[in-house]
Amino acid sequence: MRPVPLTTRQEATIDTLTLRVGFEIELLAPAGSDRQVLAEALAARRAGGVRRSFHTDSEPSAVPGVGVFRHLSPAFDVVDGDGDGAPVARLVDDITLVSDLAGTTTRPGHRGWYRVLCDEPRLLRLIERSTDPGAALPDVLAPVADLFGTRVEVVGGAARVNDTAGATVAVAMPLPAGRERPCEIVTPPIAEDHGRVLDDLLNPARALGFTVPTEAAVHLHLDGRPFRRPAAFANLVRLFGHWREPLWAALGTNPACRRLAPLPPELLRLVERDDQSWDEVAAAARGIGLTKYADVNLTQLVAPHPVRDTVEVRILPGALEASDILRRAALVERLVRRCLDDAPVPRPDAGAVPDPAGALLAMAAEGARR
Repeated sequence: MRPVPLTTRQEATIDTLTLRVGFEIELLAPAGSDRQVLAEALAARRAGGVRRSFHTDSEPSAVPGVGVFRHLSPAFDVVDGDGDGAPVARLVDDITLVSDLAGTTTRPGHRGWYRVLCDEPRLLRLIERSTDPGAALPDVLAPVADLFGTRVEVVGGAARVNDTAGATVAVAMPLPAGRERPCEIVTPPIAEDHGRVLDDLLNPARALGFTVPTEAAVHLHLDGRPFRRPAAFANLVRLFGHWREPLWAALGTNPACRRLAPLPPELLRLVERDDQSWDEVAAAARGIGLTKYADVNLTQLVAPHPVRDTVEVRILPGALEASDILRRAALVERLVRRCLDDAPVPRPDAGAVPDPAGALLAMAAEGARR
């Protein structure tokens, strides 16, 4: 189904957000620049500061017997200058952004940046707590070596720590060429004046030559608590399960975006069962094996101890204008508000094909009238 833009009339009716929303906006720095440049520009506008930190991510491993490598990469936390150092945004890498880096001529290890790789998530969390993200590559793993009673080995520009039995604990390697350019802007939850806040982040990015990458998306994080009920959770599943094609068309989802997928059919069947408590629904959903890499990330809703208590909507296309993000986010807000109505979200009818945005708005309005 081809993307169908919202009409002018529809745009005018859904351009305001009322919910608390956190945004993740994927951008690309121009060649020769990097995400730290944008972080420093954002901090300067607020007489604030930039704090170096680590960002955790994972990727498939080319090492036989190791399915996934988890890694820490350079991140930059922008805080304001009002005295309390309140967070403004966090700028991190996004490893799904690759197409625009083809043919990169820069060398690995831009600015001395590196990644710390490990194949065990608990060890990686310990490494993050134990190390200084501002340390130079040969020195960053020294605290880890102390923990294991060994020494850091520096070989060919990389640093490695083994345990006393010779098993590798972690490796620090120069950042691959070009990986300084991806820049995902992660905002704290925004409660009001969403457009102004986004403009304050995106205007400097445009001025510095940042662009929208080929695989770009915008993610929305909405408070999870209201959806931790069987009826509301079931409606979220129905919305993103049964209305997938109209949602992609109305929002203009980027077909090049990576790590999107439909919800499991087992989950759609699960939410149609009657007389389940929330605890029963959550436990059964966990047993299905939900992943965050779907059109909507529901993993934190059903987790016993959520790390980030949100519903993450992942199907908005990349954008560099606050108005474009806000318009689509407002449509999503209307739809998730409809999910809080206990009446089941219906399946789309034939009208959703020629006018997906209109069908979605009509479905949301029907719930609002009840």
